[in-house]
Amino acid sequence: MRYYVLDTSVTLKWFFADRDDEHFTELATSILLSAHQRKIAFIQPPHWLAEVAAVLSREIPDVAEEEINQLYRLSFLYRLSFYSITFEEEIYRLASRLAITLNHHLFDTLYHAVALQNGIPLITADAKYYRKAVDRGSIIYLANFVE
Repeated sequence: MRYYVLDTSVTLKWFFADRDDEHFTELATSILLSAHQRKIAFIQPPHWLAEVAAVLSREIPDVAEEEINQLYRLSFLYRLSFYSITFEEEIYRLASRLAITLNHHLFDTLYHAVALQNGIPLITADAKYYRKAVDRGSIIYLANFVE
């Protein structure tokens, strides 16, 4: 099984696939399908679900609770185990160094720190972060992802 880190920019595409201004939703959805088929799995930072929930609450408040419940159930209650959360102390230190060096928000660098610490790729749809961080390694822009 191959492992990846998905940042929020990719995860949210699962929920916004019907929006005309949303790009690469088919790629993001194919990643989710591969996870359900147990071909790939994700290692995520601890704030991942909270960050996704925050955006869903702001963007689609009428169905946010239902969508959050569905994502939570898929991962925990039904024990599909397509992702795990890591709480390692070194990830926070590495994320802090990345945030300072790249002049970028710590919540974004936490995803990259998890990838670097575990020797796996981060998949992001955040072009701004990708451009800043590509030289650090362990990062794939969603448009360039090939399974």
